[in-house]
Amino acid sequence: MKFDVNLPIWLQVMDSLQTDILTGRLPPGSKLPGGRDLALNYGINPNTAARVYQELEKASLCETRRGLGTFVTEDLERIARLRHELALTTLSDFLAKMARLGISREETIRMLTEEKG
Repeated sequence: MKFDVNLPIWLQVMDSLQTDILTGRLPPGSKLPGGRDLALNYGINPNTAARVYQELEKASLCETRRGLGTFVTEDLERIARLRHELALTTLSDFLAKMARLGISREETIRMLTEEKG
């Protein structure tokens, strides 16, 4: 993973795992790599990997089971709700950028719906 120097590494790794969870690439109930393996996979410090899992737990996207490891939540409603929230945030950011370009919502919608071909 190539990191953006303007964002904390733990946040970028967390976003990557969150996206994998919300899109189903990491299915509900699946076991996540151990902290050391996560650190090796992303080329990060083990303390950073621990922070990633702490933040994912705060967001209720994973849970640590003592002696077993860390697992993706099986709460499908939670996953769906967070996915919807992320989609709304992404859409809001997109519309704000279009507005800064001087493009109205109506023009944006037209641009999105016009057929290419």
